[in-house]
Amino acid sequence: MLTQLTNVQVWVHDQDEALAFYTEKLGLELREDVTVAELGNFRWLSVGVPGQPDVAITLMAVPGPPVFDDETRAQIHDLLAKGASGGLFFTTDDCRGTYEELKGRGVEFSQEPTEQPYGIDAGLRDPSGNQFRMVQRR
Repeated sequence: MLTQLTNVQVWVHDQDEALAFYTEKLGLELREDVTVAELGNFRWLSVGVPGQPDVAITLMAVPGPPVFDDETRAQIHDLLAKGASGGLFFTTDDCRGTYEELKGRGVEFSQEPTEQPYGIDAGLRDPSGNQFRMVQRR
């Protein structure tokens, strides 16, 4: 039986750029950064929300062969650029305040904080094009 969700994966173009964005701009903390030489220098890189140690976001470079052929890899990069990948949802106690703070750090927003039936909601993007939401619940 499944007992816990521990990691979610986000495709990124550049792991170093993603690490800087998620830690320096969003304020997440580094959880793991391991390079495995035996797997062609595969890098397992994860970050997480401070105070929530049981869930991490894995910042995964889009692999080439043998995992994906070059055409598939290019298609994934194209989908990222269009914002058609991602799906993380964050909560905040102050959506408007967090919006101003993150915008001041250079985070790109696709939607300003907006009143919704469930709370105040805003949309943001990472440098790879992933679309995320943050919400201040009612």
